[in-house]
Amino acid sequence: MTISVIIPTYNECATIGRLIQDLRRYDVDRQVEVLVVDANSPDGTAAAARQAGATVLLAPKPGRAVQMNYGAAHATGEILYFVHADVGIHPQYVATLQAAVEQGHAAGCYRFRFDSPHPLLRINSFGTRFKGIMSRGGDQTLFVTRALFERLGGFNEHFVIMEDFEIIQRIRRVASFFIVPQDVLVSARKYETNGWLRVQLANLTAFSLFFLKASPGRIARTYKAMLNYR
Repeated sequence: MTISVIIPTYNECATIGRLIQDLRRYDVDRQVEVLVVDANSPDGTAAAARQAGATVLLAPKPGRAVQMNYGAAHATGEILYFVHADVGIHPQYVATLQAAVEQGHAAGCYRFRFDSPHPLLRINSFGTRFKGIMSRGGDQTLFVTRALFERLGGFNEHFVIMEDFEIIQRIRRVASFFIVPQDVLVSARKYETNGWLRVQLANLTAFSLFFLKASPGRIARTYKAMLNYR
């Protein structure tokens, strides 16, 4: 069962090479294609990704949902695996994803832990063991079968942020959503830049607006105004 890893990027030159190298190194039987969908980064992300061995696509316009849909449209794998550029991939990702799908899980994600010893971030990490929607997020790396992704129509491109939560809600209406009992390593850079409390308040505000069905544009504007957010 083949896997297509789809990585949306913007100004990730410092991180993308390491991620691609890890994806290749852990793909012992060469069952994975790696697609980097770049939003015309000025920092050389696309060149770094090509040098590391990924296929690079240039997105028709910026936005993670747009970029991930564009990557999925060009992917050949039976499993689509959406990964952020600053995530530390699990060494057994190939076997784990294949086993999950073979066991009947058409979609799911990993738990995570931060690359920081901050005690409050440990609490955040612990919450990803549970199935609640507020414990989810794109940093946990989302996998979904091609068949289910196409049935759902992909990511909702109206969402500039919260696109991962929105698609998980739709997945759960029609399929099993599996939490892989292993961790990926997530960058704490947003917390280091803004502080734990500020990020928590921004996240809670975004969630509240999302569940109140505020427009995607309003959610994005509010969130970005609260944080130093790229």
